[in-house]
Amino acid sequence: MECVNTPTKELRPTFTSSNQNICLYLSINVLKSMSDSSQNKLKFTQKTDRLISDAASFKITFSKPKHQNKEVINCYLRTVMIKNQLQYSITNRYKTRDEVKNYSAGQLPDVIDHLLGNMFYNAVLFTETEEVTLMQSKKGKTTYFQKNLVENTPINTAHDHQKSRPIPEKQTWLQVLGLADKEGKIFDKSQDKFRQINKYIEITDHLIKDFPQDQIITIVDMGSGKGYLTFALYDHLANNKKMRCKITGYDVKEDMVTLCYNAAIKEGFVGLTFQQKNIDQVNVAGADMVIALHACDVATDIAIAKGIQAGARYIMASPCCHKQVRNSMTPVNVLSPILSHGILAERQAEILTDGIRALLMEAHGYRTQVFEFVSTEHTSKNLMITGVKGDPDPKAKEKVTQLKEFFGLKYHYLEKILDTGVFDIADVPLV
Repeated sequence: MECVNTPTKELRPTFTSSNQNICLYLSINVLKSMSDSSQNKLKFTQKTDRLISDAASFKITFSKPKHQNKEVINCYLRTVMIKNQLQYSITNRYKTRDEVKNYSAGQLPDVIDHLLGNMFYNAVLFTETEEVTLMQSKKGKTTYFQKNLVENTPINTAHDHQKSRPIPEKQTWLQVLGLADKEGKIFDKSQDKFRQINKYIEITDHLIKDFPQDQIITIVDMGSGKGYLTFALYDHLANNKKMRCKITGYDVKEDMVTLCYNAAIKEGFVGLTFQQKNIDQVNVAGADMVIALHACDVATDIAIAKGIQAGARYIMASPCCHKQVRNSMTPVNVLSPILSHGILAERQAEILTDGIRALLMEAHGYRTQVFEFVSTEHTSKNLMITGVKGDPDPKAKEKVTQLKEFFGLKYHYLEKILDTGVFDIADVPLV
């Protein structure tokens, strides 16, 4: 193993009363340290340059972000084969997403210089025979060391990493519903929706993990829209998990219902059907699971209330807008000065609306979770509320009362429905 640390051997001055001699000593040591630090970084980049020139396979992990790098947590570089040509793939890891970009051999040296100079303090280079580390401190000190690997470690240069998705691209219903072309490739404009579909399946899978496999699961999807998520759920349960299931999607738009109904018949999805009904007309009696994804404003409350009243085992809601609470909220408290700004009041109303929804579900015997559905990079409608039937929380209603008093909230629509058992049809949006 070779190891180089800087700064190296000190230059000893001859101390006199002359300040000029001391300054000269300090200057020489600073320049020596800078030179050694530069040499270590140069040794590292020269090694990567040789690997690039030799078209050799390698990978580098960059870590410890510099102060000017506020967003990228880590960076991973590796050689990849794309259309039989060697290129270099760099994955920038952010808090909520990864971004991948490919570079040619001619571009890569400048990219590595930028990453080491402006983005990260540390880098570890892996080849098939050795491991090389460059460590830089905030004060300019660098450490360079390399070690030979006991056994040769092949570097994987495969470009097309096949992700394990519950719903693969090849499903023909993705073509019928307009998400993929005739060859089964997802359109660029539909990539975010495709990610959302698979995330949705992962969430649902976890939610119903305790449902008996030998029983038929009955699911009501209120406001099914274009049917992407409804089709995905049926396909996954019936074909991937081999469960017996009956799913009914409801929507007010005739053209959407007709499209989805015909597509289900074409796909042979015998347990999947669609009906044209507004959300207030849907009968959920006997449903094991009630779903409302992106139902507008109080339509989400109606769906949750129907699920609670029917004693559904699972409830899943992804709210859309929050007008009812926003228009009923008149806070007179310490938050009033900041809530005088419309955008902040709107965001507070969203938090309050969904927070109270979760508490009311808990009051009626559901174990709830509120979390990000998918990254905000993919959709702005990214909140998910889930509930699994359990024991009531006797303190939840009291918490709701306290929140209403604090924010000057006249009423919450879900609480109104649950208390009275009725709702005003004039309040219900078409979904």
